Amino acid sequence: MRRSTLVTVAGLMFVGGSIAQDKSNAKTEAARFIKQHDSNADGKLSRDEFPRRARPLFDRIDRNEDGFVELDEDIAFRLGRTRQESQPPQRRARPSVPSGFVATRDVEYAEADGVRLLLDVYAPEEPSKPRPLIVWVHGGGWRNGSKDQCPALRFLELGYIVASVEYRLSNVAIYPAQIQDCKAAIRWLRANAKSYSIDPDRVGVWGSSAGGHLAALLGTSGEDDFLEGKHGNTQQSSRVQAVCDFFGPTDFSQMDAHALSAAPFKHDAPDSPEALVIGGPVQENPDKVARANPITYVSSDDPPFLIVHGDQDPLVPLHQSQLLFDALKRVKCDVRLHIVAGGAHGFGRAPKVDKLVEEFFADKLRLESQE
Repeated sequence: MRRSTLVTVAGLMFVGGSIAQDKSNAKTEAARFIKQHDSNADGKLSRDEFPRRARPLFDRIDRNEDGFVELDEDIAFRLGRTRQESQPPQRRARPSVPSGFVATRDVEYAEADGVRLLLDVYAPEEPSKPRPLIVWVHGGGWRNGSKDQCPALRFLELGYIVASVEYRLSNVAIYPAQIQDCKAAIRWLRANAKSYSIDPDRVGVWGSSAGGHLAALLGTSGEDDFLEGKHGNTQQSSRVQAVCDFFGPTDFSQMDAHALSAAPFKHDAPDSPEALVIGGPVQENPDKVARANPITYVSSDDPPFLIVHGDQDPLVPLHQSQLLFDALKRVKCDVRLHIVAGGAHGFGRAPKVDKLVEEFFADKLRLESQE
C-alpha cells in the first residue's frame, strides 16, 4: 500500500492513500467542511459562505456553475486534487550560471531529525582572493519555495560568492527549525570558506517574505541559544555582517490589525502560514509569536539592515517592516527602510531597488577591498 500523505491547499484538506481510502476520506472531509461553513444550514455553500482564503477555488469546485458548492462537487474536487498531489512535484528550471562561474548544488550542510539539509554554492571557476558572500533565503510562507530560484546570482559578476539555502518547511517541522537550519547553513559556509574562496568576515544575507523574516532573524538574534540549534559546525559563528530584508513578517500578532482590505486571508486563522509555522493560532500563542519575532532579539550590535517593502502589499502589511525599522533605530543600528510606492508582495526587478541592494552590499560588505 502506498504511503498516505496529507496536503492543505487554501484551507481545504485532501488525504491521499488507497483509492478506497481516498474516497472515504474525501467524503468525510467534504461533509465536515460544508457543515462547518454552512451558515443557513441548506446543505451547500454559497460563494459568501465559502471561507475567504479558499474562495479562489470556488469556481473550480462549482462544476455545474449554479453558484453553490454541494457535497458531491466538493468530493469530486478533493479526489481530483488527491490524484494531482500523488504525482511528484515539477521543479522549475534552475537559473543559468554566468560564464566563468560554477554551481555546486545540493551540498549537505547538516542533518536534523533525519532530514538532509542542502544548499547551493556559486563561485568563480578560478577564484583568486576571498570574496564576500551573499546568502539567499527563499520565501514561500515557510511551507513552500525552493533554493533553486536564486535572484542573487546576478551578484556573482559583481565580485561576490553566492549561496542559496533550503530549510525545513512547516509541514516537516515547526519553528524554530527554520531559523536553526539557516544558522547551521551560515556556520557550514564559514567552516568551508576556504574551499569556495569566501571571506568569512564578510557575510551578507538576503531574503524575501518568509525568507526576509529568516534573514532578519539571522541579523538580530546573533548566537541566541534558543535559535542557534545543535546541528552542524557548532564551533563556528552564525552571525552575519549585513541583512537585506524584502517584505518579511515580524510581529505576527499585529498583521491582521494593519492588513489591507484586499488581504486574501486572515493571519490569525488557525491555518494561516504564521499559525502553521509556530504550531498554533497566533493570538493563542503569544510566547511563540514573540520567539519568532526578529524584534525580540534586537540589540545595538546588530549588523546594518536594508528593509524594502511595498506600500500595497496584501500579504505582509508594510507596518511589519516599519516595526522592525523603528526597533533598530531605537538602539541606533544602521538601518534604512525603502518603501516602494504602489508595490505589492514583490515588485519584480525594479531598477531603483536593484541599485539600492547593490550599493548596500557593496558598502556594508566592503566590496572595494576585493579589487
